[in-house]
Amino acid sequence: MSELHKFLFEGLPVRGMVVRLTDAWQEILARRASNTATGAYPPPVAELLGEMTAAAALMQANIKFKGSLILQVFGDGPVKVAVAEAKPDLSLRATATVTGGIAPDARLPDMVNLHGKGRCAITLEPAERVPGQQTYQGVVPLADEHGKPLVQLNEVLQHYMLQSEQLDTTLMLAANDKVAAGLLIQRLPTKGQANLAGSGEGSSQGISLEDRMGHNEDYNRISILAGSLTRDELLNLDVDTILRRLFWEEKLLRFEPQAGMLGPRFRCTCSRDRVAGMIRGLGVHEAEEILAERGDIEVGCDFCGKQYRFDAVDAAQIFTAPGDQQPASSTVQ
Repeated sequence: MSELHKFLFEGLPVRGMVVRLTDAWQEILARRASNTATGAYPPPVAELLGEMTAAAALMQANIKFKGSLILQVFGDGPVKVAVAEAKPDLSLRATATVTGGIAPDARLPDMVNLHGKGRCAITLEPAERVPGQQTYQGVVPLADEHGKPLVQLNEVLQHYMLQSEQLDTTLMLAANDKVAAGLLIQRLPTKGQANLAGSGEGSSQGISLEDRMGHNEDYNRISILAGSLTRDELLNLDVDTILRRLFWEEKLLRFEPQAGMLGPRFRCTCSRDRVAGMIRGLGVHEAEEILAERGDIEVGCDFCGKQYRFDAVDAAQIFTAPGDQQPASSTVQ
């Protein structure tokens, strides 16, 4: 069962989380593999998307935000875009659009950043938008401050956290066809609280030396320990063993693990009403052209694979004002 574990280093300004996605991740892969139009993801794409899904779960669990966290990687390679979405209740979904061949040993630059145009975007979409509220989005290139391409997703996200949130962050990610897992270690600011919505610490003025990036000795020590975790260990060891192996000399304050309906799990938010709204956005003319050519309008959800079909009568109802529709029959059919 997929699970998320949170913990604090007692007496130190450092927190951590471990996520292991098993059934949730396997369902995402199985749904993609069952799609006859696309087939299964190539292994390098599946690994990237698994790391993104684990990272999205960690980042969503790390902030106080009532809405969706959407992690996207896009660029000029054969992977046009990869998306992982995490809801506040830790329900997850993910998808990727592949437009070209993927080499068996392809890495992030090969898939998304062939000519330096790759980008990583993190979007916070409020569940209930209030008047004047803006969607937060941060975008960074898939390169470091010197323009050197970053090879690993965790390097991209660590760079994002340093640039956008002004918080020291260590992130270890790994995925295969069975497990998508991640370890996050983050320095807590001694004053205020930074988060993905932009309330970071800002400039270094008025901040103590130990609160400045790279200067907290406790965080630096724990970061080195976290960085020693190998890919195989992250994928194959249980959480208790991982924490014991890395931090056996530290005092950890652990919280109740989140699993089952309270933990990470697959859930898609597509619906017939949302697809109808998308068709409405196409306009009457384009919808009629599709109907004339195909006889119906068929839309498949990239996340869960569910197919939605609308015939001419369905389409007419979409473009009919609510007040103009005939009352529904009370007969149960």
